[in-house]
Amino acid sequence: MIVDAPLAGVRVVEVSLLGAASITTSLSDLGADVIKVEPPGGDYGRDMTWPIIEGTSLLFLHLNRGKRSVVIDLRNPAGIEVLEELVRTADVVVEAMRPGALERRGLGYERLREINPKVVFMAMSGFGATGPYRSLPSHGVAFDTWAGIVDPEVDDEGLCSIPPHVSIGLNAAPLYGAIGILAGVIRARATGEGCRMELAQSDAAVAFDWLRTETERAYERPHSEVCGNAADGFERRAPGIAGMAGSVRYQIYATSDGFVLLMASERKFWRNFCESICRPDLFETHSGRVHADHARGDIALQRELATVFRGRTSAAWLDLGVSHDIPIAPVNTKDSLAGDPQFIDRLPWLPAEHFGADMVPQPVRIDGVPISASTRAPTAGQHTDEILSELLAHSQRRIDQLRTQGAIS
Repeated sequence: MIVDAPLAGVRVVEVSLLGAASITTSLSDLGADVIKVEPPGGDYGRDMTWPIIEGTSLLFLHLNRGKRSVVIDLRNPAGIEVLEELVRTADVVVEAMRPGALERRGLGYERLREINPKVVFMAMSGFGATGPYRSLPSHGVAFDTWAGIVDPEVDDEGLCSIPPHVSIGLNAAPLYGAIGILAGVIRARATGEGCRMELAQSDAAVAFDWLRTETERAYERPHSEVCGNAADGFERRAPGIAGMAGSVRYQIYATSDGFVLLMASERKFWRNFCESICRPDLFETHSGRVHADHARGDIALQRELATVFRGRTSAAWLDLGVSHDIPIAPVNTKDSLAGDPQFIDRLPWLPAEHFGADMVPQPVRIDGVPISASTRAPTAGQHTDEILSELLAHSQRRIDQLRTQGAIS
């Protein structure tokens, strides 16, 4: 933990399993003291998904980096007492499991507030604390299928498979959760009053995909009230990125050695592009509207541009974009991304020798704070004695007694 990190002095007690541990990863990266409370035997997320790196999953190594681990048996009354003592020292308590997991142990928000009136309680679960699906067990893909983000792939036999996609709910929910937690901490420090929050990973998937969902909703209204933009003749495009079909000035083009994305939908950028390639005729004949003009459906122009782009390398097109103020972006592959100069400059790998696996750092840069301030994800109970002696002032005799009682391990 770095003393001058922005969240130094914020303590989080987290009771979590599996991917839901992600809700505090960014807080830990930014300097919060995150104490991960694990059950006897530890979080079995260490064994889940792939790859498994030297016996521990990348999922666990990534999501729990920088945290401290204490193993407490919350079925044991003495274990409950230990957790209550930790709550007294905390700014935040996170329950990242099925709804009501702590309530069933007598540690719901009302009890936590009795112990620590300033505590911020955040409960994150798959489908949230209300609704008909609240008790459904779930994993990450479920949040995206529920949100309408994933289209099943069906083969010739009618057998289905999950298509490759970025897991939205699993990754978006921790960001919303971290914002909520920090808002609660600021309020609690100003007023002396904590609060209760809850978050569904499924809700986060919909919220993150708001443009598509809200566009579909808007299109339920008559065309006289909701239409497309002027550049499309007010035609309603398909919601979200699906509406990019048929675009020409905002489109991917093959180069001599790969692909780039052209995004010259504003007239000024289109002019810059045409002038930079010494083709003012393209601008004269296809000047378009000032804003949001993708020259949609102009196949003749698309064919012309396809020929133009094949004449240079991707790197040459990027250099042109930088030098002539043209929005052109790389189209990386899984193999080329790590070698991209922008990636190398912005996202230096957190090294495997320190973290157990090469990892992408959290993306917020803070002057004076090392980008790799975190530590390796803990083994189960690695910090039990340290936490009980440091935070709770327990003697070694008391710690040994709790271990004999089965409250800790």
